[in-house]
Amino acid sequence: MDAIASRILKARQYAAERDERLWVNTLQVKMKGEHSDHYVSYDRGSWSCDCEEFQRRFICAHVMAMEEILGEAVEPAMLPIPG
Repeated sequence: MDAIASRILKARQYAAERDERLWVNTLQVKMKGEHSDHYVSYDRGSWSCDCEEFQRRFICAHVMAMEEILGEAVEPAMLPIPG
């Protein structure tokens, strides 16, 4: 098997085993919302989004969507405990 084919097979293996091989440390994405674009970021377990909902509740549909997309590669958002 040539080198390129071997690399492709290894890449597919890594992708298939992503829950065991992949952890995201930092990430920033632009998500197209229904009314406007939003910037969602992740930094070593802490989520952030520039939308109003996140500013009020520290969780929003944009963050939840990214958690769904990234799966176990990120830690889930922690909801604040009312004090």
